[in-house]
Amino acid sequence: MTAHRVWRFGDNIDTDVLAPGIYMKKPIAEIAAHCLEAVEPRFAKEVRPGDVVVGGRGFGMGSSREQAVEALLQLGVVAVLALSFGGIFYRNALNYGLLALASSDIHRIRQDDLVVVDGVAGTVIDETTGERLTCEKLPPHLLAMIADGGLVPHLEKRFARQGAQA
Repeated sequence: MTAHRVWRFGDNIDTDVLAPGIYMKKPIAEIAAHCLEAVEPRFAKEVRPGDVVVGGRGFGMGSSREQAVEALLQLGVVAVLALSFGGIFYRNALNYGLLALASSDIHRIRQDDLVVVDGVAGTVIDETTGERLTCEKLPPHLLAMIADGGLVPHLEKRFARQGAQA
């Protein structure tokens, strides 16, 4: 598994910080260009495909903006780890194919650490410190949905298989 660079944020990162309301009528690429700029102006400019976002309590709380997840995906974020998530954000993350895992150990992960996230095992290996951290394990059906790119691609794949068997 590949190690990914961490972007570390605190508690209560809401959907308006992830997808600022002023840009909501713009294409997702422009929304993503402003993702998290209120708390870290460098983020959208410097995040790289494969990076991991680490938050604290209530990550993604607030309104039901699907664009909050879409902006992270547009920027190439592969996983979000947090102490806890806003319920709608969490559901949107899984539905869009973004790995979102809760962990009580996230306080041990620092900005720019390199981590290997394993949703199947429920572990995060911090290669910078050598620590092995625990996180929630997602059930196999959710991991399969994420691997397929989210709910819609997962269902399309499933229906195509069923159609081929008929």
